[in-house]
Amino acid sequence: MRQIVECVPNFSEGRREGIVDEIAGAIRAAGGVNVLDVQMDPDHNRSVITFVGAPQSVAEAAFAGVAKAAELIDLNEHEGEHPRMGATDVVPFVPIAGATMEDCVEIANQVGERIGEELAIPVYLYEAAATRRERRNLADVRRGEYEGIRDEIGTNPERAPDYGPARMGPAGATAVGARPPLIAYNVNLGTDDLDIANRIARAVRHSSGGLRYVKALGFDIEERNIVQVSMNMTNYEKTPLFRVFHVIKREAERYGVPVIGSEVVGLTPANALFDTADFYLQLEDFDRDLQVLENRLAEEGPAPTPDAFLDELAADTATPGGGSAAAVAGAMAASLVHMVAELTIGRKKYVAVKEQMREVSDRAAELKSRLSQLAKDDTAAFDAVMTAYRMPKDTAEEQVERTEAVQEALRCAISVPMDTAKAGIETLGQAVLVAQHGNVNAITDAATGAHLALTAVQGAALNVAINADSLHDEAEAQGHRDEIHALEAEAERLLGEIHGILKERA
Repeated sequence: MRQIVECVPNFSEGRREGIVDEIAGAIRAAGGVNVLDVQMDPDHNRSVITFVGAPQSVAEAAFAGVAKAAELIDLNEHEGEHPRMGATDVVPFVPIAGATMEDCVEIANQVGERIGEELAIPVYLYEAAATRRERRNLADVRRGEYEGIRDEIGTNPERAPDYGPARMGPAGATAVGARPPLIAYNVNLGTDDLDIANRIARAVRHSSGGLRYVKALGFDIEERNIVQVSMNMTNYEKTPLFRVFHVIKREAERYGVPVIGSEVVGLTPANALFDTADFYLQLEDFDRDLQVLENRLAEEGPAPTPDAFLDELAADTATPGGGSAAAVAGAMAASLVHMVAELTIGRKKYVAVKEQMREVSDRAAELKSRLSQLAKDDTAAFDAVMTAYRMPKDTAEEQVERTEAVQEALRCAISVPMDTAKAGIETLGQAVLVAQHGNVNAITDAATGAHLALTAVQGAALNVAINADSLHDEAEAQGHRDEIHALEAEAERLLGEIHGILKERA
């Protein structure tokens, strides 16, 4: 089964959309992940970005997001309702499919170490990744927030980070961990009395005698002139949403305050909402697997086809174009490599290469995901170039701004196909392994994958070259040309190696 891990980093910025867009863009640009949701909360001055992918791709994307946030967010200038200690406040990894909590703990350590060493940001491991019992609870890790931790980190041994320096810069500190799915759930009250919200939060919060698996705080939502009970539901199966909502509603009635609404921040498992419907509608013998239309369609619907992409490709629009098609060719190549590896694993004849093929299978799955994302990134990169070219140029100042924007967009339009070519080369390398050691009955599938990977490299090279020609810095442009020509030569060499293997084994 393909491994899927979710990451839900929280960033201490919820008011400047441009900054949040840049962070989300850095996550997407890392490749191999699917950004599912971006939510900004101006009152909390906090954003939550949710993305999923193969473990290593998620790790790379998480680090990219943290690095970009460190560039753009200064905690010395940050104010908001939500507790925070870092530009990237928290980075949790969540096992979704084919991955275990132990896998996510490993990713947390890997990413935490990189953040500490490469970005010089103190990192505290929490939840399942915690190295100390007292750091399992995020609230304990974050106690004192940015200012309190900043003042103590260098002198108090209890504040010593797991990774990184014992000092804090404007990016603050980051908590990195592994945990089960969590639901961020808020209930809004029809009053501006923060004391009432705090009293109700204490009533439902587990640490003060309330409901198990509930963390709660009261917040003042000044923009709406109301208050809010803001919660993290750490186990919705054992403490469901409807139970929390019911308790808060009853508690609010004690103070003569109505509940005026509730909200889910970010994504939520469907079962959490099904449980609520089941409770309030008093459904009898309801089978969510059989009676929920979307579940049945997902289970029994037709297999996906490439028709939608092909129709887009054939349309009279500039995107998607050749760069996206090259990346899709690479994704198909990685899929064939994955198939050959899977057809080898478990066969008695190939028991000696079982572990090697398992590694190839895992890496091919990651490459498929990365190349699929690069197909989307290529479209976005071209659109950004066109947007830059459409900028006004009526004044000298506008001309300078437009030129700088075009050059920066061109660099992105070069980096995406360059990444496609590099992923194509790695796919070719994996194709060599399955051609040499994999199931001989599928060797032509390996060779077909290799040819598709070569197409990915060559198609990407055309895009690199055409965009490099528009760069003003000729030395920079020539550097890109030299790099892509070397990748093309390596791709041709690997394909020749596969043809030699084909003659030997077929």
